[in-house]
Amino acid sequence: MFWPAAIRNVTVVQRVIRALRREWVADLLLWVVIAAPVFVLAEAPAPGAPAGLPLLWVQIAAVPLLGIAAFVARRMPLAAAAVPPALGLAVKPDMYNGGFILAQVLLVYLLGRRAPGQRGAWGFFPAVYATGLLLLLLTPNATVRDGFTLASNVLLTLVLPWLAGQYVRQRAELVRAGWRLAERLEQEQELVADRVRLSERSRIAEDMHDSLGHELSLIALRAATLQVDDGLGPKQRQAAKELRQAAETATERLREVIGVLREDGEPAPVLPAGETVASLVERAAASGVPVRLDDRLLPPVNGAAAPLPPMTDRAIYRVVQEALTNATKHAPGAPVTVTLCRDGAQATVTVVNEAAPGGPPPGPSGGSGGYGLVRLDERVRQAGGTLHARPTGGGFTVTARLPLAAGARATPPGGTRVRPRETAVARRTALRRMIYTVWLPAAAAVVLLLVMIFYESHLARDTVLDEQVYEQLRVGERQSSVEQRLPAHQARPERRPADPPGTDECRVYRASLDEPSPAYRLCFTDGRLSHKDKDMVVFGG
Repeated sequence: MFWPAAIRNVTVVQRVIRALRREWVADLLLWVVIAAPVFVLAEAPAPGAPAGLPLLWVQIAAVPLLGIAAFVARRMPLAAAAVPPALGLAVKPDMYNGGFILAQVLLVYLLGRRAPGQRGAWGFFPAVYATGLLLLLLTPNATVRDGFTLASNVLLTLVLPWLAGQYVRQRAELVRAGWRLAERLEQEQELVADRVRLSERSRIAEDMHDSLGHELSLIALRAATLQVDDGLGPKQRQAAKELRQAAETATERLREVIGVLREDGEPAPVLPAGETVASLVERAAASGVPVRLDDRLLPPVNGAAAPLPPMTDRAIYRVVQEALTNATKHAPGAPVTVTLCRDGAQATVTVVNEAAPGGPPPGPSGGSGGYGLVRLDERVRQAGGTLHARPTGGGFTVTARLPLAAGARATPPGGTRVRPRETAVARRTALRRMIYTVWLPAAAAVVLLLVMIFYESHLARDTVLDEQVYEQLRVGERQSSVEQRLPAHQARPERRPADPPGTDECRVYRASLDEPSPAYRLCFTDGRLSHKDKDMVVFGG
């Protein structure tokens, strides 16, 4: 079956992508990448530089060693990262060799990317530097500059790539943690939404209980009035008694009802439409309750009553409703006074009922089991106010103080909260990682740079040979006599001509601190000065 060329190409690309995702294929490609520069960029030590093992033997051993490092870098990243520095130190103690730099950078980057801890890396870098310093101390022609070169190579080809890997790793962990947190927040939001819906249904049930309980109390009061009416016969009074008892029983059962509330999305008003404190008092008075309203809460605005904050208005209504309900239950026939007034930035609601003329009614009270004032206190608290209820002179007084300004409602249950201790631990952990991965290496790099600048400037001054001294030197002079007038250190130019044949030793000195600067070369043969010449060279680090 022949497929179109475009489809075949897409299939090939997909197969290549799937193949590259396999670990062994990626490790094989890594081996090829890090082993290729070994025979292309590797260089033998320059004349006069510290020497190590023969370059060819190190190159031959490097290929299989780098292959092993590439294939174990996933399971043992620290051991894999140690292979290229060991090869570099084997050729040159200052580890400056282009054939192994790419392998060092990539494997140390993978160490930072894959290894979760940092202690192994911070022990690995000093170990590499200490090994290089030991090799330099064992090398006769090594200088202090070689030590600085080793330090800069460790910093640039080991520490910085490792920091880059650590940054990528931490960023990936942060992204994963962010997705986990987003998923967790989404789940918690669903739980909070369910909890809020249940809480709202509970508040609706409380409103229903308060409203229906009040109405049933009024029914019981009217039935009690009929029960003692002399104009009715015994059967009618018995029926009124049974009606009163049924109303009281219904009020008691209403408190225990959990029941079925309205379905989701269906409106469920928590107050009767257009219900106010004044209408509530009027209906109670029409039912036979001796109640009086003294409303001095807010002055009218443009001929109309000033509106109250919704939470305050609702709480005031519930305070009056609950107080009237309790008064009809526990002190039937007692005068009740409802007072609404303004006290600064607060509204004060006071409901006072006197002692019942005939004492408490017989039989079950039909109360709410003592939870009415508890619910009322919670409603006032959510509106930002306070509630006080106390017996006074044989009667009872309920006082509520509520804010006239709209305030923030109580926070609904649920939500994600971070404890202060957990926050402090997270901050300390982030700060410690920032110090280890950024500030400490940056400070070390700055200190190393300043030390190298100071040393190079000091060393440059000690490698300058005065022109007059150079002119006074004569070919054939004894080496011991010449050395007494030479600077303490030799210069190391970027390019240096080959030594004349037959000479035992040649030394190079600066003619000045300028760049480029003439270089003086002095060669010795059999303990005497045999050659002296001047050349224009460029001095480098």
